[in-house]
Order: sequence, then C-alpha cells, then structure tokens
Amino acid sequence: MDNYSISDNFSLLSKLMDIHGENSFKAKSFASAAFTIEKLPTPLKDTPRDEIFRIKGIGESTGKNILEMLDTQQCSLLNHYIEITPAGILEIMKIKGLGPKKIATIWKELEIESMGELLYACNENRLMLLKGFGAKTQESVRQNIEFYLSNRHRFLFAEVAATGQELEKQLQQLLAPAAVSLTGAFRRHSIIIDEIELLIAAPVDVVQQQLAALPGFSLTTANADNLVWQLNEKLKVITHSCTADSFAATLFTTTGSPAFIDKFNAAGGATFLHNATSEEAIFSAAGMDYIPPFLREGINELTLARNHQLPETIVASDIKGIIHSHSNWSDGESSLEEMATAAKAQGFEYLVISDHSRSAFYANGLHIERILAQHAEIDELNKKLAPFRIFKSIESDILNDGSLDYPDEILAKFDLVIASVHSNLKMTEEKAMARLLKAIENPYTTILGHMTGRLLLSRNGYPVDHKAIIDACAAHNVIIELNAHPRRLDIDWTWLHYALEKKVLISIDPDAHSIHGFQDIRYGTLAAQKGGITKTNNLSSYTVDMLNNYLLQRKQQKNILP
Repeated sequence: MDNYSISDNFSLLSKLMDIHGENSFKAKSFASAAFTIEKLPTPLKDTPRDEIFRIKGIGESTGKNILEMLDTQQCSLLNHYIEITPAGILEIMKIKGLGPKKIATIWKELEIESMGELLYACNENRLMLLKGFGAKTQESVRQNIEFYLSNRHRFLFAEVAATGQELEKQLQQLLAPAAVSLTGAFRRHSIIIDEIELLIAAPVDVVQQQLAALPGFSLTTANADNLVWQLNEKLKVITHSCTADSFAATLFTTTGSPAFIDKFNAAGGATFLHNATSEEAIFSAAGMDYIPPFLREGINELTLARNHQLPETIVASDIKGIIHSHSNWSDGESSLEEMATAAKAQGFEYLVISDHSRSAFYANGLHIERILAQHAEIDELNKKLAPFRIFKSIESDILNDGSLDYPDEILAKFDLVIASVHSNLKMTEEKAMARLLKAIENPYTTILGHMTGRLLLSRNGYPVDHKAIIDACAAHNVIIELNAHPRRLDIDWTWLHYALEKKVLISIDPDAHSIHGFQDIRYGTLAAQKGGITKTNNLSSYTVDMLNNYLLQRKQQKNILP
C-alpha cells in the first residue's frame, strides 16, 4: 500500500470518527498523520519499521495502523467505522461544503441517511432550521447534490422529461421526412427511466451518420436494428430503426411492456400487426378500443379495451385545488398569503394548508398556540380572497404508537387531517402495519399521506402490506394520498387498481413547500393515469363546494364535533 492510500485511509477515518462523535483529539491525530504521510519524500513501505514511529506527526496508535496496512492492505479500525456507517452517509461525504460536524447533525437530527433524502430535505427547507446552517448553505448543498446526481445513469421521469421531448423534436427535424417517435418506457411515462428510446423510420447507417454529428452524442453499441448512444456522457439513448411501412407495428411492439406484448400476442394479436397503418388501426382490427401508451403495462387494460370499458383517465386540468401544501409557518418557502394568492392566480379554487405538526421539530412544526394563530390568519385571508378558500389542515405525524400528534379537541378544529410517518422509518412490516392501521382507524385521519415513506432512487419505503392498508382505508373511509412529488409518487401506481376495486378515494397532492411545487401535480397525474384514476376517483378534482360538502358529511359520519 503506497503513501497516498494510507493517507486517504487516515483522512477518511478521521472524518468518520468526527461524524460518530468520537474523541476529537484522536480524530485530529489521524487527520494530522494523513497530512504528514502525504508529504513524505520516501515510501513508508521502504522505511524501517522502528523509524516510522520516529516520524514527526506519527504516534503509537497511528504507527500501529500504518504497519497493519503495510502488512495486510487493510485498516481494521477504518473498516469498523465503515461497517457502522450507513452507505448513504459515506456517499454524502463526497458533497462539497459539508464537513463531518454538519453531516453528523444532518444524520442525527434529521435522520437522513442518503443523498436523495438530503436533497429532499433541502427542497423542504429543513436544513435552514438546523444550528450552523442558513439559506446560503442549504442552497449550496442543494446545488452540489444536483451536480453529483447528474452523473448517475438512472433517472426520475421528471428529471429527463424535458430532454426526451426535446430530443424527439430535434430528431424529427433532423431526419425529416422520416417518421420519428419516442417509444419504450419513456413513452409509457414510467416513473424511473434507464434510457430514452426513439423509433426512426430510416436505415441504421443513416441514423448513425446523422446522430454522430450532433453535439453530445457518443455511440457505444451498434446492432442490426438499433444503436445505443450516450448523451452528454450520462444519459443512455437507444434509437430503433425500421422501414416506413413497419413504423406503426414497430412503434406498437417497442412501446408496450413485455407483459403487455405477451398478453396481446397470446390472444392472437400478432396477426393484426401486418401492414398496419397506425396503432389505432391495430387496436381496431383486434376489436379493442385504443389503449394509450401509459396504460400498456399488461395488467387489465386489454380486457377493458376489448369490453369497451377503458377509463377516461384524469388529466392535470381536472385538478381543482392544491391539497397538501406547506407555508413558512413550518418549513415552507412562502407565506400563507403568497401561497394562496399564487394558487388562485393559477386558476385553482382552493388551497389546503397542511403545515407540519409539533413533533416535527426539524420542520418547525406547529404547537397548539401557533395552530390557533394560523387559523385566525386563514379566517382573515378567506374573507379577503373569497370565493377562493383556504382549508385548515395539518400534516400530523403518526407517532410511534400510531396515535396522532394532538389531542382530539385540537384535531377537531381542522377541516381535514393528513396523517403521515416522518420519523423512525426503519421499521419491520409488523411495526409499520401496527402504526399505520392505528392511524387509519383514528376518526380524525382524513388522508393517509405518502403511504410507504419512500424516496425514489434514494430510500426504499418501510415494508407494508398494501392490500391490508387499502382494505383498512376502505373500511374507515380514509383517502389515500398519491404524493405527486416526483421523488415520492407514493402510493405506487401499481396499487391504484386495487384501491379503485375497493372504492377508496385517491388524492393527488403536490406536497408543495413552495409555489413552484404546485407544478408537481403534473407528475402525480401521470402516475395516476397509469393506475386508471379518473377525476371522479380523485379528491383534488373536487370543486371547492364539493370538497367542503364532502368534509362536512364525513365529520358528521365520524361524529366529529368542532
């Protein structure tokens, strides 16, 4: 092991010891040794063993660790700290501007253990509430994380949506009059994108020649029918080639998921692909209604299309109000009036303000006296902004025992309550289910927020029995949130079919911590479409009067008195 490797190990060890709150003198001794070793003119492996301990800055402990690394290529003390440190914390250490002390604060006080969680916390203004952090530090951390994540090779749909659409337009212009279309998982609006696929009615050699001249395109693999590219050294792009006559059939087969194509072919569908002039013609020949690309997942859409029962899925314009939003009363960016005024200006009929509850100290959660003050402000704003309305809500933490965060007399003051888990996320399924089911049974729980607590590409959700949760929501008239933040999209769309079967209302909610966050409704709507949600199945599609009446009736049914 050379000097640079030994120095790097000591430097990492020093930082990990700081993060774990070990004796600062010991941590500094390894940092000092790292600096000393990096500057040594002679390799340690060529230095007599007894002389290593005489080097200024090398003590008894650091010297023994040097000998261990020279003999075994390992540092057992470093390995110990790596083993007790979450992998995500080790990754966070790569972010510029975050020293060990700040990382320890983020980990211990916010329970953040991954890069994605940290980015989400920045977007929710959580870091600003920590000692030693401010708006500039938070913004710097956010920018550094986004730069780091830009070098990944898997993406949220929201991260590459604009790139895919722009790429399709660019190639349509470049290769005209040849037909060009997005296809594959991107065309189906999959929530995670591994590559962007395009179908081009032109020979492979023509496509290769044209795209090779474009800035940012680098060819990695060439096959008989497709080419694999790297765009800007990070995004995988696959171009499929076909003839003009086979364009419709090839678009059909490259768009559908494998399960969809298998089911279509099993019913004799392959015969309808020959000489097809359009995808609409393929479905028509098979005796089906046209199935939009986002539904082609091989679940039940083929049967519904054959029986002319496909749902008229929800679109973004069906959303009438913003449910689940945060103001600067807790961890939001803007004031309550600014949030409401912006929602009104964007054509929404209402805003459901759902700031964090008191247990969420990291998010400046509202204690009872602040709730009462906020409600007074809402009353004044409702007079000023009428007929636009602000509904009084709270995102109540589901506590460890499944109870909500306030006594019943306070919960009764809200128009609706969103119950969510934010702490102690490392639960067994048994613990998670007990916690969630008790919250669902609480008569004050109106909406179950982000069911699994997942952050896509960053944190798996805690394990739950989805069917049992949905069954419980059906039994207790609890709405299930489809959290529209593109990093959550929780409940997963694959469970929406079962929720519809059980007649459970869904609510597409942006969980907006800023006015800009209202735009996330788009991604929640795309996920809801894949699950077959219509505007009648979605609470945030209710008009202001419909929502008000629904909430009043629900309170009467639950015998909730203000």
